[in-house]
Amino acid sequence: MRLLLDAILKRFVRTGSLTLHFPDGRTTTYGPGGQPTASAVIANWRTVRGLLTNPALIFGEAFVSGDIQLLDCRLEDLLNLLFGNSHEGGRHPGLSLRRAIARALRKAAQYNPIPRARKNVARHYDLNGRLYSLFLDRDRQYSCAYFARGDETLEEAQAEKKRHIAQKLVLDRPDLHILDIGCGWGGLAITLAPPRVRP
Repeated sequence: MRLLLDAILKRFVRTGSLTLHFPDGRTTTYGPGGQPTASAVIANWRTVRGLLTNPALIFGEAFVSGDIQLLDCRLEDLLNLLFGNSHEGGRHPGLSLRRAIARALRKAAQYNPIPRARKNVARHYDLNGRLYSLFLDRDRQYSCAYFARGDETLEEAQAEKKRHIAQKLVLDRPDLHILDIGCGWGGLAITLAPPRVRP
């Protein structure tokens, strides 16, 4: 596994310098040198295997879990090195293979006949209202609140968000219509276009 990751990184790192400390104690430096530079320890072979097969996912998970630890550099330094080399034409075959498979399977993955769509909707929305009350405001807004001061309650910040949106939309123009999709239970639409009582 180490030899395979070693071969990939020798081709991938075209600018800067990346030093990796492997679980067996070996240390290898990749790239021609110069800036950017980064150094990290890979704690176990499971992480090495993951970096071979699914680096985009495993890198983040391993960093959070401590299975990848930085040495004398910041996360920003390592990301600059990795992204910079990807823009220089460096390729990771694991990423390329996963993208090719995802493209090939896209139609099957997106196939959504009515029974499957009903099941998906039920899984996401047919939940007890008490659950949403635990983490949403009284109006049950899904979208981000607007904490202008930073010390508002969730309800205050959601009300401020709606006021802020209304101000930006300049709603005093004639013949406007409001369509609220995916923001919650319709509280934004009710705020922006309150129902009129017909005589």
